[in-house]
Amino acid sequence: FPNPPIIVFVTAHAEYAAAAFDMDAADYLTKPVRLERLQKALNKAAAMRAVQAESREGPDPDVLIIQERNRVLRLAVSDIVYVRSELKYLTVRTATHSFLADGSLSDLEQRWGRRFVRTHRSALVARHLMQALERTPSSDLGDGWVLRVQGVNEVVPVSRRQLPMVRQALGQP
Repeated sequence: FPNPPIIVFVTAHAEYAAAAFDMDAADYLTKPVRLERLQKALNKAAAMRAVQAESREGPDPDVLIIQERNRVLRLAVSDIVYVRSELKYLTVRTATHSFLADGSLSDLEQRWGRRFVRTHRSALVARHLMQALERTPSSDLGDGWVLRVQGVNEVVPVSRRQLPMVRQALGQP
C-alpha cells in the first residue's frame, strides 16, 4: 500500500491487544472508552500519519517534526536555538519553548549541518545565534568552555575537541 491505513482498535475484549499491535495498530482501546483516552489514540494516529507522509514525500528541508503526547508539531528549523542530546531523547530549544524529540544529533547534523555547529558530543547550536565563547571553571575537569546563545539565558557546553570549530564559527582565530 502506498498509504496504509492507520488503525486504532476499539473493542470490549482486552485479550486481543497483543495481536492488534502485531499488526502495527496505532493503539488499542477497550470499552467503555473515555474521551481523553480516545483523543490520545487519535493524536498518536495523526503522528503516525505525519511520519508516513514525510517518508513518502521526503522531509521538508526546513521543518523538524516533533511528536508530543497530544500533538504533532512542525517546528521551523530557523526557530531552533540549540539541540541537546540527553539520555535517549533530544531537547530541542527555541527562544520560548523546549521540546522533547526522538532522533539523534548525528541525523540532525547530517540534515542541517550548514545551519548548526557541533559544540559538544551532546549539543548542536544554531550558527547564526552564537554570541560569545566563555571560559568557565569546572570543578571536575579543570577549566571548561561554554557558549552564550542569543535568545536564551542558559549556556551550552563546548568540548575541547569542538573548541576550534566553535572559534572558527564565531570568527575568532
